[in-house]
Amino acid sequence: MKVVPLTSDGASPPLHVAVIMDGNGRWAKARGLPRTAGHRRGVETAREIVEAAADCGVSILTLFGFSSENWNRPQGEIRDLMGLLRLYLRNEVGNLHKNGVRLRIVGERSALAADIVSLIEEAEELTKENTRLTLVIALNYGGRQEIATAARRIAKAVQAGSLDPEDIDEAVFSDHLFMADLPDPDLLIRTSGEQRVSNFLLWQLAYTEFVFVDTHWPDFSREMFNQAVVEFQGRERRFGMTGG
Repeated sequence: MKVVPLTSDGASPPLHVAVIMDGNGRWAKARGLPRTAGHRRGVETAREIVEAAADCGVSILTLFGFSSENWNRPQGEIRDLMGLLRLYLRNEVGNLHKNGVRLRIVGERSALAADIVSLIEEAEELTKENTRLTLVIALNYGGRQEIATAARRIAKAVQAGSLDPEDIDEAVFSDHLFMADLPDPDLLIRTSGEQRVSNFLLWQLAYTEFVFVDTHWPDFSREMFNQAVVEFQGRERRFGMTGG
């Protein structure tokens, strides 16, 4: 599908956009609906935003699907979320594949049910050669958890004698993270009015541009996504250098 430019001045879209999809529960509560209804509507929004990202030339879209802290939610809600995840992996992957989307799942899989892990592996294998867009979904993911995991991997390499402690720098550390093969996000979007990162991609967000949107995720639209991209295109990124 042809990429649709969002600005007329030739500004490049962000290569990698990360999204904290916040507000499903509040959206449902405002309508007198169960939280599950908000999560179901949120899945529909995710489908629309995946297409919007691909259409405007974004190469990587990372969605915060389920945090390592979300296990503290009521068991009924967790059960519903895992059911939605199964449904998504069974029903949406074929459509992602048809549209040239590569699916990646990051996070600790050990706490996920065996059938979900199997569905993830099948989806990743099916879509691994697709190049239109890489869709990364963070499941059972936490930024501090990821950093601790990277530290353990590095410690084991040092212990095994394959890594000299004097050679450990930022690049080496990055190589041991879950998304070591992908560039850091250029843009982070968070919906529902909250202005924090909530333990998401703590290492990778060092120089990311943030856009906070008041709209709850189920009402977040293609137009709002495009607007966030245009706002990003109008910013000057300095990466710690002085100026302006």
